Amino acid sequence: MFRMWGKLIKDNHLIKDMTVCRSDYSQSRTQMVFDCLDEICCDFDLEKPIWLDSNVKDFQLHAKTRFGRDHFIESIDFDYLEIQIIEE
Repeated sequence: MFRMWGKLIKDNHLIKDMTVCRSDYSQSRTQMVFDCLDEICCDFDLEKPIWLDSNVKDFQLHAKTRFGRDHFIESIDFDYLEIQIIEE
């Protein structure tokens, strides 16, 4: 099962989190990542963050990345959004 954990962090405290699960592997891994991120952003009432080269590199190496103020067009009231893949 493909799972993505999304967390909002402010002042080193977890404000909100959620896990999105996918059991249908007909989509590519990349498409599942974007779909899960869309669902997390919708649930947290956020716009979609902008993926920078550093995010892509972190995600490829560690299966997790952080989106801070520079990744959102609108102002945010948290320090960063972190996503992490949890696969079993």
